[in-house]
Amino acid sequence: MRAPTTGGRAGLAQGSVPLAVRMRPTSLDEVAGQQHLLGRGSPLVQLATGTRENPGGVSVILWGPPGTGKTTLAQAIARQSGREFVELSAVTAGVKDVREVMEKALTHRDLYGSTTVLFLDEIHRFSKAQQDALLPGVENGWVILIAATTENPSFSVISPLLSRSLLLTLKPLTDEDLGMLVDRAVEDPRGLGGSVVLGDDARAAIVRLSSGDARRALTALEAAASSAIAARADDARDADADDADPDEDTALDDLSLGDVETVPLVDADTVAAAVDRALLRYDRQGDEHYDVISAFIKSVRGSDVDAALHYLARMIEAGEDPRFIARRIIISASEDIGMADPQALPIAVAAAQAVQLIGMPEGRIPLAEAVVYLATAPKSNASYNGVNAAVADVKAGRMGVVPVHLRDAHYPGAKRLGHGKGYVYSHDAEHGVARQQYLPDALEGTEYYTPTGNGYEREVGPRLERLRKITRGE
Repeated sequence: MRAPTTGGRAGLAQGSVPLAVRMRPTSLDEVAGQQHLLGRGSPLVQLATGTRENPGGVSVILWGPPGTGKTTLAQAIARQSGREFVELSAVTAGVKDVREVMEKALTHRDLYGSTTVLFLDEIHRFSKAQQDALLPGVENGWVILIAATTENPSFSVISPLLSRSLLLTLKPLTDEDLGMLVDRAVEDPRGLGGSVVLGDDARAAIVRLSSGDARRALTALEAAASSAIAARADDARDADADDADPDEDTALDDLSLGDVETVPLVDADTVAAAVDRALLRYDRQGDEHYDVISAFIKSVRGSDVDAALHYLARMIEAGEDPRFIARRIIISASEDIGMADPQALPIAVAAAQAVQLIGMPEGRIPLAEAVVYLATAPKSNASYNGVNAAVADVKAGRMGVVPVHLRDAHYPGAKRLGHGKGYVYSHDAEHGVARQQYLPDALEGTEYYTPTGNGYEREVGPRLERLRKITRGE
């Protein structure tokens, strides 16, 4: 049971400002999670501890799921550093807004010798032209850019901007991180100010349903607290109505109670009623969020389509982020099916795109179609095993040098170094396959990919054998 420390109602007098906004940290020390990005001397710490004259750090792109603290980190850096800080949202800003920021930043640099920190939220919504407008300021140091995105920057951010920025990946918050945030919000005067008591079961339910999303956790807490307080107010009004004609014993009881105020309790039922979803059923039998997604993936891998649909339905009804489900389906298509059915991956990606386009609840339909296809498809993890084996060799230093005949021969001086000499153009050879060494000398003869006899790989296996005989001269 999390008891209040203040007993006040300060947190409820904050008007319409959401709890998640009120509880944003004022410094990096208050940030929950993301400790892999906040060590001593890290780029974000340098940004936060720099001065107007010596800003320190480089432009960064923060990539991570919703609710992991991208905006929180940027604002904490702004408050802690005390430097010129400008915030734009790609949803509402245009090229004109970006150019105005750049002009003011240039003026600040020339007049005061200081660098402006520009926070751009949802940079993936910016077009190429809009992102191009950022380049002069970033390249010339007029601004230090902190950009946030939930989309893979490799596909949503232009290459010149990527090459001039440091990509930092945020992780979903752990249950411990979320629990700390919830406890702080209950007690902190900026939050609920001790206006409710949070039961252990309610705390566990909020953490569980949040799936690593801090904003979702604080929103659920705020809704549940409001419900508990409203219910207590209704009880008080009912009691006042009953006291309109009290008998003598009741009057004595009221006098003995005096005016002592009791603090409303938020329990698991309050949370379930407030969020108006079947979220608690996600763990009603003790199977955690990760257990359900694990069972889902293993059911697809095991070709049990009925079990796969069951776990899909559980996640959907529990309010799981459909993008998380779609990502797991895409991974399964490559890891568990691979070349046994090359259509599995396009279908999984199409389902993910469909969810983005149409949203929920209709998004459950393409998700289900992809799950049925994957569960009933032939299985192979040969591609997955192959890349893992190749990565293991690279990490262990078993690489060697690129053979000279495969090196780039297009830049000036390359031919003088012998680059490209002896290369055989495959299309000039019979069947479009030439005898030629492709692996480095240190790895010659290595085989990473071993196809199974399942599905399409029944055809890949014999073809691969013929290809290896030609290319390796076996």
